Amino acid sequence: MLSADDPLPLRPERVLIAGVTGSGKTTLARRVAGLWDLRHVEIDGLFHGENWTPRATFLDDVRAFANEDRWVTEWQYTSKGTDEILAPRAQIVIWLDYPYRIARRRLLLRTVRRRLLRTPLWNGNVEPALWERDGWTGENDILRWQKNTRTKWSERMPRIEATHPHLHVVHLDHPRALDAWLKRVDRGSAS
Repeated sequence: MLSADDPLPLRPERVLIAGVTGSGKTTLARRVAGLWDLRHVEIDGLFHGENWTPRATFLDDVRAFANEDRWVTEWQYTSKGTDEILAPRAQIVIWLDYPYRIARRRLLLRTVRRRLLRTPLWNGNVEPALWERDGWTGENDILRWQKNTRTKWSERMPRIEATHPHLHVVHLDHPRALDAWLKRVDRGSAS
């Protein structure tokens, strides 16, 4: 496992961004796409169809972009089968393993902002309004989802490294570590 201080052994062409909900995966994926001239595929946009309905073509769409040569995406929907498709093709995983309080604050701010502003998301979907009770229960309770899955990557990463030895994992344990790593990458420290 690599840290923010370790040089990358290659200039990655296929990148996964892992981390708990709200850690900043999509924001980082966009940044990495720009740095390394990669196609950013926002995996939420492939999964969520109109009215938040899962798209029947989701895994076919994931297979299609995973077969391309150059991409970056958020590592999500592992229970839907993305591990078997993405992990064998990826070269690097950037793991945002931030303290829970940081990820929690980020998710809360993002959720409130999206719900207040009624921000259009994937395929025309909009999160429930901030004041709607249903927006904070069941499948709409993104805060509970984050709490219930906050240790997912810590538990999974040893197995991922063992089963996919070709994957270089960059472990970033704080936004300051990400900033330091991005500065090094910006200066061309990747091969």
